Amino acid sequence: MPVGRARRRADDSARGFSRLSRATFIGGIALTATLFAAGAWQRRWIADDGLIVLRTVRNLLAGNGPVFNVDERVEANTSTAWTYIVYFFSWLTEIRLEYVVLGIALTLSVLAIVIAMLGTARLWGGTGSALLLPAGVLVYIALPPARDYATSGLESCLVIFWLAVLWWGMVRWSQAERVRPAGFLALVFFAGLAPLIRPEMTLVGALALLMLFCAPTPATRLRAWQFRALIVAVAGLLPIAYQIWRMGYYGLPYPNTAVAKDAGGAKWNQGLTYLWDLVGPYWLWLPLLILLVAGVVLARQRRSELSGGSHSHSNASETRKPGWRGRIDSFSHRLRTPAAVVALMLGSGFVLTVYEIRVGGDFMHGRMLLPQVFCLILPVAVLPVRLPHKLAAGAAGTRRMELASVVVLAAFAGVAGWAVFAADTTAITTGTKIRANGIVDERIYYVLNTGHDHPIRAEDYLDYPRIRAMVRDISNSPDGALLLSSPSFTNWYLVPAPVPEGNGEHVVFFLNLGMTSMNVPLDVRVIDQMGLAYPLASHTDRLTDGRIGHDKNLYSDWVVVDTGMVDKHPWMPSFLDEKWTTQAKTALSCPETEAMLASVRGPLTFDRWRHNVMQSLDFAKYRIDRVPKYEIQRCGLVDPTQQPK
Repeated sequence: MPVGRARRRADDSARGFSRLSRATFIGGIALTATLFAAGAWQRRWIADDGLIVLRTVRNLLAGNGPVFNVDERVEANTSTAWTYIVYFFSWLTEIRLEYVVLGIALTLSVLAIVIAMLGTARLWGGTGSALLLPAGVLVYIALPPARDYATSGLESCLVIFWLAVLWWGMVRWSQAERVRPAGFLALVFFAGLAPLIRPEMTLVGALALLMLFCAPTPATRLRAWQFRALIVAVAGLLPIAYQIWRMGYYGLPYPNTAVAKDAGGAKWNQGLTYLWDLVGPYWLWLPLLILLVAGVVLARQRRSELSGGSHSHSNASETRKPGWRGRIDSFSHRLRTPAAVVALMLGSGFVLTVYEIRVGGDFMHGRMLLPQVFCLILPVAVLPVRLPHKLAAGAAGTRRMELASVVVLAAFAGVAGWAVFAADTTAITTGTKIRANGIVDERIYYVLNTGHDHPIRAEDYLDYPRIRAMVRDISNSPDGALLLSSPSFTNWYLVPAPVPEGNGEHVVFFLNLGMTSMNVPLDVRVIDQMGLAYPLASHTDRLTDGRIGHDKNLYSDWVVVDTGMVDKHPWMPSFLDEKWTTQAKTALSCPETEAMLASVRGPLTFDRWRHNVMQSLDFAKYRIDRVPKYEIQRCGLVDPTQQPK
């Protein structure tokens, strides 16, 4: 056969393979995104905690500021970015809030999968060199919790979207022949958003920024130290500005949810229980192990390909300096490599897992481990299958490629088979009964308790026990009252406001803040015993053996006094003690407690804002005893019930 004809046939074959590769990849993205979107839509809902965000958005839209209750500056949402994203699109569209958040959540969740696959495709060389099969992404979308929290109204969708975009950007940066300063600084700014996405994402953002800071700087007119100073400024501009504002406005260095849940505490045993609660029922370790083996085989094959051809853009022709300067220079250049970016994501997944185990996990099945799973599957979101004729490396290279292709195809088949099993697995079968370990299938719990297959709107939660009765009792008490939950699902205890001071103010003291606050007007104050939206409760000590995520519980006696309601029988429910309310009134006069409450209730003058900034760390650490008698002793006050008459 003439050489020219053979060359044309080879070119035609290469073009055909390239078209097949591109079609396979695009088809894989479309199929995976469709499956995830369909699975998430099938399980669509908005969690009670998701409705908490909407209460803050309602206050923003009403001009009351980023607060949960009008009379207290409390940051009741963990993700700052999520709150303002929902606010922006709610303001822009003027559509019902529940539908806005449902649309944003589903869109970001699906986009996260797509962008993750695009980033991993770049990692493995793009669509022209191999058939790219969805693999790691199948692990994520097959997990029922991943589909549950794709539309829950919580920030889970934003977290994985941020991780996916960071992954894509870091891979792109590591492979670029020439790094453009503008694109580089955009990546730096995006990585710097980590603490606003969710506080623990700061671990990932800090590692990414450290890598970008220590790697060789792009070619600019600035000196290296000047450009690195610019990196620090760009990365810290928004988060530091918000942090200073937060400390002055809320009087805390982090969201109030971290105070309420004592996020710095350690509950290792509970954390391990939470980890196994996700890994065990779905056999999650199996696909992760399969993908690890496939990833190692592919990495070794990739190294062989690169060693047989040109070296990496950053290591090909660099002149190394002798001695320790040369070692530092070599390390710096190694940071801008795909291998370093892979190590970043795998290391982030490991560090986040250890952190989550340390704090005890969560009460929602699987939710707080989803970002960790996402980090671990990113380098193998798709797997490349290279055909032997694509590598002209002799018989040895062909054998390595054939072995790698067999391993990848076996891994794809194994993961796909596992995904079918996991997608239909029900890990928690107790329904509305909370298990002894405190972990619950949150979606099913609310589906069964409300009687709605898809509880999305606030009024869907009126069918949750006590909520419809709450609305009725508020309407029937025009002079104002404190509503305390009773054993009956159809009635509340009402503690009236003093007469003639009754001004129509209503306060609801209930754990389920979202459904409660979204079914009442903004002038109804809604507070909870664990302190997500109530500073007095959040600053109590953590219960040693309390349910994870619910291990604070303020007694109602405090609330009667704090809200100024009638603190005497028979107006108080019989289970409340007049002695305790008397002691609580004295305990609330503790100077440190008064200062803490003034930081969020006092008028926000410049002096107040400055004082809050200076005292925010002390306010964050401040704790009171939930038993009034012991709180009086802690503060060194005189117990009025022990005084001689």
